[in-house]
Amino acid sequence: MTFGHLMRAAALGLLAAVAAAPGLARAETLHVITGSASSPLSVPMNRAIVVESDTPFTEVSIANPGIADISSLSDRTIYLLGKEPGRTTLTILGAEGQLITNVEIHVTPDIAEFKERLQQILPGEPIEVRTANDGIVLSGTVSSAGRLDRALELAQRYAPDRVSNLMSVGGTQQVMLRVRFAEMNRTVSQALSSQLTLTGTGGSTGVLGGHVSGSPTGTANLIGLNAGGLQIGLLLEALESRGVARTLAEPNLTALSGQEARFLAGGEYPVPVNDGGNVSVQYKPFGVELNFTPRVVDGDLINLEMNAAVSSIDTANGVDVGGFRIDAFKRRETSTTVELRDGESFAIAGLLQDDFRDAIGQVPWLGDIPVLGALFRSSSYTRAQTELVIIVTAHLVTPTRGEVLALPTDRVRPPSASDLFLFGRTEGRGGPTSGGAGEVARQDFSGSYGYVLD
Repeated sequence: MTFGHLMRAAALGLLAAVAAAPGLARAETLHVITGSASSPLSVPMNRAIVVESDTPFTEVSIANPGIADISSLSDRTIYLLGKEPGRTTLTILGAEGQLITNVEIHVTPDIAEFKERLQQILPGEPIEVRTANDGIVLSGTVSSAGRLDRALELAQRYAPDRVSNLMSVGGTQQVMLRVRFAEMNRTVSQALSSQLTLTGTGGSTGVLGGHVSGSPTGTANLIGLNAGGLQIGLLLEALESRGVARTLAEPNLTALSGQEARFLAGGEYPVPVNDGGNVSVQYKPFGVELNFTPRVVDGDLINLEMNAAVSSIDTANGVDVGGFRIDAFKRRETSTTVELRDGESFAIAGLLQDDFRDAIGQVPWLGDIPVLGALFRSSSYTRAQTELVIIVTAHLVTPTRGEVLALPTDRVRPPSASDLFLFGRTEGRGGPTSGGAGEVARQDFSGSYGYVLD
């Protein structure tokens, strides 16, 4: 058996093994007729095509062996295997070197297997798969951004860096974030001071004890007695103060999935900046700040990346720089990423700060005397508690018609001259009667409303 016969037998055995092996590509056949133009031949990557010629050939060649591989099975049959995506040319020569035909070979990604895997991983998603040049084109409407990312990741396995994404995401892709900032400040301050005065007949006066300043809320009592030519006076002062402050803000903000939204309810504080002898002004924001980026991951599952802060001006801790008084800032902020479903809430931050201070001032040695030593001491006690909670609630929202929306000013109309001067009305009568604005106009806001603190 000659070497040529051995090569043909090996190629025939390879073709039979490829066709019989389960899960592997099966070969297809292309017939080449002498004298007729051959249409371009598409070959999936890692799949085989059998090319048959109506006349015997003596030589075959492939322009780029890295794209496709060939072997002759007989003088009329060629086995063609796609290796890498791309285009090349198969040349078939007959006796005496005459050209039988040139076949344009287009090796494409194996989208048949890709389609099967796509249906297994993302069942029910109407994703269309096509080939373009040497890449994959995906189109259709998927149910969520997460499924779109998974389809693209799978396509990259079959055509790295050659995937065109024409898919769109269906469903609701706008998120409204409702954030509640609640802060409570509680302070308690108590002080007790005493002063003992001694006055002799010569008019000299001595003071023993001390005084601790406190709140103007308090009482003072003076006790005096005479002992011969000596006058004794005792001043007792007790101070106590209590305070509660509550801060609450509820910003609502809507953003498209994947886009950042910003919110600031407060103001900007001017800060002088010295730049090489030139003084300029920069503005620092303060108040309630909110930055968030929502992403609708799958269905009604929402991924939230957000930054929230509550800040206020602190005049007690300011500094003097270059003749300017610059106030400090009290700032509480959080940065986090959470996932929640439509309508669910998260308490993303909580701060409980408890400050405690006490001080005692006394006359040396005399303040250490049991019982009577209290007359020569002054003490103060201060406790401040601050509690801050931030709660977020996410909703999937869709646009609506403008007439169903209402503004706070819809039920208020400017008064006419007769309403103001003749009847003393600060608001005009009438207003919208239909839609959301009409519903607001019919509401009665008499009595207490808003946030009430008992």
